[in-house]
Amino acid sequence: MAWSRSQIAARAAREIEDGFYVNLGIGIPTLVVEHLPPEIDVTFHSENGLLGMGPFPFEGEEDADLINAGKQTITEAPNSAYFGSATSFAMVRGGHLDLTILGAMEVSQNGDLANWMIPGKSIKGMGGAMDLVACVRKVVVTMEHVSKDGKPKFVPQCSLPLTGKNAVDVLITDLCVFRRPDRQHPFVLTEIAPGVAMETILQRTGAHFLCTP
Repeated sequence: MAWSRSQIAARAAREIEDGFYVNLGIGIPTLVVEHLPPEIDVTFHSENGLLGMGPFPFEGEEDADLINAGKQTITEAPNSAYFGSATSFAMVRGGHLDLTILGAMEVSQNGDLANWMIPGKSIKGMGGAMDLVACVRKVVVTMEHVSKDGKPKFVPQCSLPLTGKNAVDVLITDLCVFRRPDRQHPFVLTEIAPGVAMETILQRTGAHFLCTP
């Protein structure tokens, strides 16, 4: 059985280490906050100007002025700090974040990422993903393995406009986990969701990858 969106987020949360400064993209990554073990000390960064982001609020406790980069209402952590977007992007571009977890429309076997637009569709703007993949130390991508029409999203080469080249270190889908030992080597299949057959992964993957022994 494939992982749900929440289970993908839970698996992504295991990539976070104690003391990390982490940026979360929109979509599945926003669920990661809900799956952190209490013993892990993590500071979440939002590029709209918040350091120290807490979990989603309970119904009825939302503050319309307190939102993440995806315009979702959030809560603040005890050590929260607020600042302008220029300072926020200086943190990103200065290499001060340990990890970013992003969604994707496509990932190539070379680690290229496409996640910011589909040609012909209206978009709100580029967002901060290009800065994140260029400057953050480790990039984790979460996504469904195939598109709504059943086409592979892990592909030999991205057909959509790129967010970044050779940028992805770990790819977590609803079927499995791929990772690279470094950005000079191919992706390796390291984990399969319970109940998912290897044949299913092969049928739904366009990219070349290796398997762990």
